[in-house]
Amino acid sequence: METESEPYVRLSTLRQLHQVVADLNTARSLADTLQTVADGVVAGLNYELACVNLVRPDGDLVVAAFAGSSAAEALITGRVGSRASWERRLSMATAWGDLRFIPHTEGWVLMEDDVPQWHTDGPAPRFEDEWHPHDRLYAPMYASGSGRELLGVISVDRPRNGRHPGPWGQEALQMYASQSAIAISNARLRSNMQRALVRLEREQQALRASEESFRQAFEYAPSGMAIAEMGGDQHGRLLRTNDALCRLLGRPAAAMRRYSFADLVHPEDIGTLLRTSAEGGRAELRLGRRDGTYVWVSLRNSVVADAADGPRFLLTHVEDIEERKRHELQLAHRASHDALTGLPNSAELRSRLSARLCERPAAHAAAEQAAGYGGGYESGRDGGYETGRDGGYDSGYNAGHTGQSGHAGHAGHSGYESPYEHEHEHGFGFEPAGVGPYDHHVHIVAPTGGDIDDGTKGLAVLFCDLDGFKSINDRFGHHTGDAVLIEVARRLTTGVRDGDTVARLGGDEFVVLADGLGAADAADLAVRLRNAIIPPIRVDGRAVRVGASFGIGWAECGMTVEEVLNSADQRMYVEKRSRAKVHRRAG
Repeated sequence: METESEPYVRLSTLRQLHQVVADLNTARSLADTLQTVADGVVAGLNYELACVNLVRPDGDLVVAAFAGSSAAEALITGRVGSRASWERRLSMATAWGDLRFIPHTEGWVLMEDDVPQWHTDGPAPRFEDEWHPHDRLYAPMYASGSGRELLGVISVDRPRNGRHPGPWGQEALQMYASQSAIAISNARLRSNMQRALVRLEREQQALRASEESFRQAFEYAPSGMAIAEMGGDQHGRLLRTNDALCRLLGRPAAAMRRYSFADLVHPEDIGTLLRTSAEGGRAELRLGRRDGTYVWVSLRNSVVADAADGPRFLLTHVEDIEERKRHELQLAHRASHDALTGLPNSAELRSRLSARLCERPAAHAAAEQAAGYGGGYESGRDGGYETGRDGGYDSGYNAGHTGQSGHAGHAGHSGYESPYEHEHEHGFGFEPAGVGPYDHHVHIVAPTGGDIDDGTKGLAVLFCDLDGFKSINDRFGHHTGDAVLIEVARRLTTGVRDGDTVARLGGDEFVVLADGLGAADAADLAVRLRNAIIPPIRVDGRAVRVGASFGIGWAECGMTVEEVLNSADQRMYVEKRSRAKVHRRAG
């Protein structure tokens, strides 16, 4: 390649090296860069053949570019040599600085390995530094840095001057390999950046498409959708609502942004809302409309987090279940109420009475009450009749005890009473720790003085049986009998408080549950109800009369429901027989 005693040859070679290195930086892609590396060896360093072997991600080396022979290029380009075979070649070669040289006298052992190679036969060298076709010269390319990661290997063959390269030729090839490694690294970096930009653009396009799809799905969903803030001072505030939710609640979107669901929920359902978990939580509750009414909805929550772990939002799906709730309540009402009178039926009566009883004996509850920490009613509580008033209970009792003995049994019961209402109380794992079987239970005790009022307030059970109803039913027919039962039910519900229960046990038998009464109060109530039933009942222009016999029993913890009802039933029959004897003596 050069006569080293001639400085102008070195200068010429340096100029060629400078040119081919400059060409490395003009390549537009990694493939162009690799081919430019191979072409530069042939054009600038005066070798007839050059091959660029590039390290693949799996560690093996592939022939990525070839220059100097189209036949050889077609034969070996794209073929792969294992990393182990390459490591063997580089380790057995003679080191010329960073270059590795394997003379033909040693290279015969490599003829059967899997490294792609192309060579021609030739005569034995005539002098010491003459190049032989089986000589192998490699220029490894390492990535910049302390790790010296192998990027590839440049293999060259057949110097044009036919001699082994001298020190200057070796230095030139080594410098070129170093610059080629930099060019390949830069080309890879550019290629990776271009792929990243393309991928980023595609992701942004996909994100925009996803956002648009979400917007359309959110805005045009047939059911209500809302996005609310999570955390911070504005936790729960509605940020965005769709048209369906605005129509459901009768509120414009601008007005909805001033509220949270806690502002809109029915007061009785606020606990259900607060116990609904953010992630995957479900609840059925009532939301307020603009006109002041409430609508039953089903809420389903999910958490939406920002891609960069930014603010988290609550996505809530709101489904109108008003019609389903109405049907459920109707079915529940039919199952628990008498079809004729609308009063609670026998099963509902037993359920309400059972809810007030527990298995703890009455003596234990009375002892606790005497000690001051039990659950009985205070003897001084004002809850009975005021005898000076005309027909009715003390209204002050009503405010303090409504709902303790069950809902009122008359048809005027207001509001929703969903069969699922209590399910929400524990539907999301909410249950105070350490709660025993009797905690929060108000134990009930019965007056012990018989007909004498000893001041004890309890749950009175009035068993009512109509007198003379069978003769009316037999004489005038079931239509008249049904009308009498309906009117009796109305008169009984009119004569009790809202918190008391009037139930039809079956046939012409009714039961009244009245809480917080003493013995005198219960007797007075029985008289008042009997007097309310006695007046004539007009049916189809005909006046009919029925009487009523009342038996007063008392519910007490430690008793069963059947024991309570049987006790009141027996007292009713005692009272009925005693009244019959009085009538016979009077006759």
